[in-house]
Amino acid sequence: MPYIVGTAGHIDHGKTSLVKALTGQDTDRLKEEKERGISIDLGFAHLDLPDGTQAGVVDVPGHERFVRNMLAGAHGIDLVLFSVAADDGVMPQTEEHFDIVRLLGVTHGIFVITKADLASAERIREVEEEIEMLAADTAFAGAPMLPFSAVTRQGLPELRAAIVQGLAQCASAAPEGYFRMPVDRAFTLQGHGLVVTGTAHSGSVGIGEHLRCLPDGERFRVRGIQVHGRTLENAGWGQRVALNLAGSETASVKRGQVLCHEKIARTSTRFDAFAEIPRAGTRGLRSHQRVRVHLGTAEILAKVVFLHGKDKVESRESACCQITLDEPALVMRGDHFIIRDEVARRTIGGGIVIHPWAGRHKPRETRRMEKLETLRRGDFPELVNLLLEESETPVLPLDAMCQFFNLTANDVAVRLSRVKSALKLNLEGEQLFVSQTRWQTIGDAALKLVGAFHKAQPLAAGMDLEDLRAKLRAGLSPGVYRFLIDQRVAAKALAREGNLVRLPGHSVNVGGTEKALMEKIRAILGKDEMAPPDLPGIEKETGALKPKLIEVLKLLEREGGVVRVGPELYFLAGAVEKVKTALRAHLAEHGTITAAGFRDLIGSTRKYVIPFLEYFDRTGFTIRVGDNRKLKSPVKAG
Repeated sequence: MPYIVGTAGHIDHGKTSLVKALTGQDTDRLKEEKERGISIDLGFAHLDLPDGTQAGVVDVPGHERFVRNMLAGAHGIDLVLFSVAADDGVMPQTEEHFDIVRLLGVTHGIFVITKADLASAERIREVEEEIEMLAADTAFAGAPMLPFSAVTRQGLPELRAAIVQGLAQCASAAPEGYFRMPVDRAFTLQGHGLVVTGTAHSGSVGIGEHLRCLPDGERFRVRGIQVHGRTLENAGWGQRVALNLAGSETASVKRGQVLCHEKIARTSTRFDAFAEIPRAGTRGLRSHQRVRVHLGTAEILAKVVFLHGKDKVESRESACCQITLDEPALVMRGDHFIIRDEVARRTIGGGIVIHPWAGRHKPRETRRMEKLETLRRGDFPELVNLLLEESETPVLPLDAMCQFFNLTANDVAVRLSRVKSALKLNLEGEQLFVSQTRWQTIGDAALKLVGAFHKAQPLAAGMDLEDLRAKLRAGLSPGVYRFLIDQRVAAKALAREGNLVRLPGHSVNVGGTEKALMEKIRAILGKDEMAPPDLPGIEKETGALKPKLIEVLKLLEREGGVVRVGPELYFLAGAVEKVKTALRAHLAEHGTITAAGFRDLIGSTRKYVIPFLEYFDRTGFTIRVGDNRKLKSPVKAG
């Protein structure tokens, strides 16, 4: 398996010299680094070990001003080499780097006591005691401590052997999920174009494949791949990878962005996490404090809010929190992150992401701590239930499920098939998932709304589908909403006629009062059928209340006796047909007609002419071309 070995430690404690002794490569590549004799940015090398093992090496700067650069290279490390100079011993950046790598989930390391040629055996023992105190009660307690000299090569064979042994303990199965690589370097190489480098977190990539760059969303094609200077067809997780990319001429990639499989598309500005404040974080962390969050190679200003009711978490304490980022980032469940103060002077703590795109928590949210504990420790079925029950949108596509669980589509589909509470919807070839109970609740709510509509408007044949969707407020897309209605119609829980939906047992029973009002309306509209009163006029003449009047008018529309030409304008169906016949004859002979010509044709006024023309356009009888109307379908001879 591939391995990454990283350095850590205080400035001038010999990290770069250590890497050069191990690999023969000088990782200080910048002119300023050569001149000042200190590492400023990340350095990279590759290590060939006696047993044939190969590892990528990331050398990080030790100066406190360059901790942000150190953090960009510390992710993805399998084995860390802590440099502690024999003359200085454990120093501030030793402690800060130690906390950082531990909070990033690194559990295997070797303490290298550098500059051993300058110290006595007694001094070496003193430094070992300091290291033991530093590593106490951590995964690094009992880690090897080896004296080393880059000058005399003292301890070099022992260090190589310890690295072989340490990497053997790091061996693990390949992480699940699609290809994902935080970018730590991006540059243009003459004759090749854009080249980016990073440590691949998961998955694999091959030449010719397309990748997405997040958070910007730019797409690139992989033109070439190198690992440790060797050209390959494929590369993947755990490797230091250099990719030659082809994309748009204006596209750019920079440190902090992530290259990933095209199926990974969702970024986040808010996530839930489990955070820890190490013993060095003596000032603790306040709720609502502004901080800098380091995710992969990205550094983003953010705000931390604790979710357990406390205003502050002290040193050596931990708590669940919600972190709101100032900028979107690719956040994945299980990702480690580091928290530093807003002015980037000290490391406060770190943690692990438990929900990558959490919603805003309400002050009196029920079962909050129980839900957070499920997110932190729950198994797959428990997490599926919580995700589908609590997501802002009830129905999630398969790709979103893949990204939440950091799994491929096949893996998620197989696992979801075993979760009985997750309902799969096949909608136009797309796999969607929803909680069985949540789907049933939404369906029941729809039936209840239709029933309430029947009670309020007994004369209406049914409820308009879009009105029902608006009142349902379930956050369903149009396609999913239609799927819900069709499913309820198939189950005979609802009946549908055109754009109306009703309960199967509903029927319109017209009583004597309604029949009398219908006759009154017909008479009113028939007095002057080409110039009938508008709705307020009908209301005034009948004395009926407007809601009741509209209900009866709709009933007349369904029967076909009345046509609604404008928002508040009704005609008898016979009158509309006369106007339509006259207009058809005119257009068949002349081809077009203006509004003024139509007015003269029917001998009416603008109050009726414009609504008539718009009605004929709306119903597809005519089409407007500039100021003219013509038949939408040409008249055929014969």
